[in-house]
Amino acid sequence: MNRYVVMTVGMTHSGKSTFARMLEETVKNTVVVDQDDQAAFLNTHYSRLVPEDGPNTIKHSMTKMIVDYVIEETDLHLIICNSNRNPKARKALLDEFKRKGFSTILVNFDVPFILLEKRVADRKRDSSVLRTVSSFAEVLKRQQEESPHIQPPSDEEADHFFTIKKEGEVMDVTRRIADLLSS
Repeated sequence: MNRYVVMTVGMTHSGKSTFARMLEETVKNTVVVDQDDQAAFLNTHYSRLVPEDGPNTIKHSMTKMIVDYVIEETDLHLIICNSNRNPKARKALLDEFKRKGFSTILVNFDVPFILLEKRVADRKRDSSVLRTVSSFAEVLKRQQEESPHIQPPSDEEADHFFTIKKEGEVMDVTRRIADLLSS
């Protein structure tokens, strides 16, 4: 069986987690690994271990441990649900999965900024995953400021590439990826 890793890319509130959970429900032999889950767990149960600034190495270590377990101990497809906006880090991660025999799928959430602002304002998402800012509005502002300096993902980065620009495309992309994972 060919194993896949599906990686989401996009700003906060672009729909990455919703998409990942929908794909996980659609394709039963998948698992979502979302660093927000590790962040919430650490902030709830081990807040004294979470660094106040600098890299959150404990969160990254937990995520790596979970991913390694999925790779080595299961035959599940992986859905990596983080922002993954840093091109170098994204490439390194995708290359590592390719070395381990995975086919790669990249899903870019290129949602209009005005919609992201509306979602941040309308939704009361749990902010316990945040560490260096106090709100998702701050996260979005920082991501918007960084965007001109960040190279967007391209179809050369993965074996399969999808872009979602509006909500109406989510079901079609989910179906197309489910077909790939089920073949």
